[in-house]
Amino acid sequence: MASPSDANPSNGNTPEQPESGSVPETAEGPQRRGQVRLRRAAIMAVPATLAAAALAVLTAQGALGVQFEISGMPFTVTAKSLDGQGFEQFGDLDNMIKNSPNEGDTGGQVLVMTSAIKTATLDSLCQSVDLGGINLLIKAGSGSTKVTATDLTTDSTQLSGDATFGNIEIGNDASKLTKAGVQGKPGVFSQQSDTVHIDNLRQTNYATTAGVFKLPGLKLSFSDSGC
Repeated sequence: MASPSDANPSNGNTPEQPESGSVPETAEGPQRRGQVRLRRAAIMAVPATLAAAALAVLTAQGALGVQFEISGMPFTVTAKSLDGQGFEQFGDLDNMIKNSPNEGDTGGQVLVMTSAIKTATLDSLCQSVDLGGINLLIKAGSGSTKVTATDLTTDSTQLSGDATFGNIEIGNDASKLTKAGVQGKPGVFSQQSDTVHIDNLRQTNYATTAGVFKLPGLKLSFSDSGC
């Protein structure tokens, strides 16, 4: 989004889960490997939270689940509203580069909600990333022409908003999703719907992908405050 968080992204081909041997061998190695195993197990539980009201929350990405190694820097995305056709959401893991300076105590992995939307329209999109005392701010679609995206996916650690789903299915196996053309890992809890509408959308994302992303009225600037 450049635009679940709790739920896109999203895994037309999600990154392979790293083997425990890929964790750097340090004095803390065994502890980090234990943390990674706990995060892997948590994938099964996270979408259960999605099934709650918070689940109703959100927009889309990582679908290609993310097909790149993330920077590890979260960014905020907001919109007055989002309308989507073909929605999916499931739990996944995003990976940073080996020995990333943003790794912290994560072991280089972030547990995310991947959301995918086949086609999406967003009113008044705002995206910001904190660069350390200053924010890079991107705004678009605040006029009569709105932001549009196809095959949009987002990997989120936080999602919020007022959501309405059309023809929703909750409890699917993520590997069998059909609404947005993206699949997750076998055995992972997921949900999908024909349509999704979200007012007052707010996300904390680690990655976003889209087939086509149109940003009318694009404005990029630096600001003391984010979205």
